[in-house]
Amino acid sequence: MPGSLPAINYPITTQNSRVNSYQLDRDDFNQADKDDGIQDVINKCYRQIYFHAMACDREPYLESQLQNRSITVRDFVRGLLLSERFYRGYIQCNSNKRLAKQVIGRVFGRYSYNDDELRACSILIASKGFAYFVDTLLNSDEYINRFGYDSVPFQVKRVLPGRSTGSTPINQVLPRYSDDWKQTLINRMMLMSISDHARFNQNKTKIASLIYEKPKGKSLIAWIAGLFVSGGVILWLTITIATTMFTIR
Repeated sequence: MPGSLPAINYPITTQNSRVNSYQLDRDDFNQADKDDGIQDVINKCYRQIYFHAMACDREPYLESQLQNRSITVRDFVRGLLLSERFYRGYIQCNSNKRLAKQVIGRVFGRYSYNDDELRACSILIASKGFAYFVDTLLNSDEYINRFGYDSVPFQVKRVLPGRSTGSTPINQVLPRYSDDWKQTLINRMMLMSISDHARFNQNKTKIASLIYEKPKGKSLIAWIAGLFVSGGVILWLTITIATTMFTIR
């Protein structure tokens, strides 16, 4: 069987990427502070990889390992990138090239250098798998020299003349999925397109209008009055039932 495709060597084509213009001082968005507790570090890792995480998205097993110092912060970041949440939210929603752009931004804290870098990374994902790609980034000199083993990855800010603030956080610049995935959801009838939504609003029945639209004028007054009457009846029934149940005869 033929071997996998070799990785492409890509040049850095922009002049700014050849100079030491990346500053590594404090980034209030994500950078861990030396006084941060372990829970602060965990939350900043979630924010860097997921941008925001609900309770159902958290990884209690990984959190427990990090709290017990069984793994490093770098291992925790690796676990988040290989989690089911990241697969559902990013991997299955993007092409390999766009996925590489997302992961480079979250792991290295910078934008991709050029299209050649994205192409090389997408070939690596296709030939070796996503887990191998993640390990390649986390074991790279760029990651180790910038963040080490126990620092939370953070947005690297570029200092430019005449600009008082750094770049916009990558999580805010790169949407979770592109128009291609949105169209796929529409084709699978899992998402309503803008045109379908507008057509649905135009063709509402009277019952649908009563359910979805806010009443106006006299209808609003009647709706509020009905709400108070219904509430009063429910309260009266509740008191009557409670009195009957707890009255000793």
